[in-house]
Amino acid sequence: MTSRSMDDFSGGSLFFKCENFQRSGAFKMRGVQNALLELDRAGLPAAGVVTHSSGNHGQALGWACAEKGLSCTVVMPSNAPAFKKRAVALTGARIVECTPTLAARIEAVEAVQRETGAVEIHPSNQAPVILGQGSAAWELLEECSAQGQPLDWVGVPVGGGGLLAGTAFAVHIWNQKHGTSVRVFAGEPTGADDAFRSLASGKIEHNENPQTVADGMRTELGHINFPVIKAHVTAIHTVTDPEILHGQLLIAERLKIVVETNCSPPLAAVLKHPEVFTGQRVGVVLSGGNLDLQAHRWGTAG
Repeated sequence: MTSRSMDDFSGGSLFFKCENFQRSGAFKMRGVQNALLELDRAGLPAAGVVTHSSGNHGQALGWACAEKGLSCTVVMPSNAPAFKKRAVALTGARIVECTPTLAARIEAVEAVQRETGAVEIHPSNQAPVILGQGSAAWELLEECSAQGQPLDWVGVPVGGGGLLAGTAFAVHIWNQKHGTSVRVFAGEPTGADDAFRSLASGKIEHNENPQTVADGMRTELGHINFPVIKAHVTAIHTVTDPEILHGQLLIAERLKIVVETNCSPPLAAVLKHPEVFTGQRVGVVLSGGNLDLQAHRWGTAG
């Protein structure tokens, strides 16, 4: 999807990959389906699968498991949006709530595994999930190339790092195959900027108390996805909550589509850094559209 007014605002040429139209409303279905395909090669686990998620990954896994008749447990932080909990429950998945910390999520998943023998499908730090997420960027590269609009950049949001690592790997392979030099960047909230700090320091940094309107980005990178990010991502740009909300509102006003706050950081980064993106062809993965329309306050951080 393109928009002349968005191009005018950014000073570049923007090409949007609309993952909000995926089943379950986000890119997460790509990684989930690929992970289940990998499991299926050896036979799907009789005890089912378990994951932790603030909503989108859990919803995608729940729907994919329902299609296969596979039991699914989703550990969700207690502060996850109520409408996302309802969406996960509608898939038939069992929800286990935990305190809103990454450590608590991990502990709860391990407890479910001990109790049931379920196999974990991690939201962002397993190779099959990462590779599945990267297919969105590959399709975007193919589509733009076929239109005679080869990209200079591909941008995504970064929370747990699965989409960013998958995108970075896909773009790296694309460059090798086609002799191009497409670069990858991410947008990240200033209130949950562990990926920005990790790329700068060269080691995984942590968030003590992440605070951002982007609820799906209050998590951290993993030991599998970070080496890929470190090797193949050019930049991670931090953006404030008001900048995130402004980008989200622009998408609604100019593209006429609904996206969630987690989706907006790469566009916000493009608008914030004209010195980088002016005159460039930039692919932006709009990661999802699971937004509580009744509760959301458009364009405000309050």
